Amino acid sequence: MTALNPASLPTTLWQDFYAGSQFFMGRGNVYETLRELARRLEEEGLEYALIGGMALVAYGYRRFTEDVDILMTPATLEIFKEKFLGRGYVPAFQGARKVFRDTQTGVRIEIITTGEYPGDGKPKPVAFPDPANARFAREGVWLITLEKLIELKLASGLAAPHRLKDLSDVQDLILRLDLPQDFENKLDPSVRVEYRQLWEMAQNARNDDINEKG
Repeated sequence: MTALNPASLPTTLWQDFYAGSQFFMGRGNVYETLRELARRLEEEGLEYALIGGMALVAYGYRRFTEDVDILMTPATLEIFKEKFLGRGYVPAFQGARKVFRDTQTGVRIEIITTGEYPGDGKPKPVAFPDPANARFAREGVWLITLEKLIELKLASGLAAPHRLKDLSDVQDLILRLDLPQDFENKLDPSVRVEYRQLWEMAQNARNDDINEKG
């Protein structure tokens, strides 16, 4: 699959990951957790994609985060648990099946699996994909494609009132990456109207900012 790789991505990905983790963790624990996890997953040949807050950082949005969110298939998750639990990773709490902690850094790792639905978890046209079909490699980490990240955030924000921040994230990405209106054509039809509205709001915000500075 040919993935969108915006020219405006950060010049040095790992420097931005490091900066994005400093705010809460103080010593870059989130950054170190991601780097080690990516290395080990690659060594084992386990397919994944980085999603969540650190994926936003990778696309130039300095959003500070305390955890690492990873997309896997259910089968890959089972292999992850078989190979990694007790070897640097433990369940984050008793009975946890998809949430783990790095025993060295204490950072939480949340696994989202293919087929889950964003936002309220209820069936909808947009679901979390197989990472093998929606990712690209950059500096040692597999990132979810921008179009899929935006599609998931739109579906999440539309479905769940407590996830309105996802819509705000999309508007910020539109502004920061200067995404065109026709980017909506890369998205599922169920979220295109919302993208268009956010795009228009982003243009208005940009114009207001220009007028204020002028």
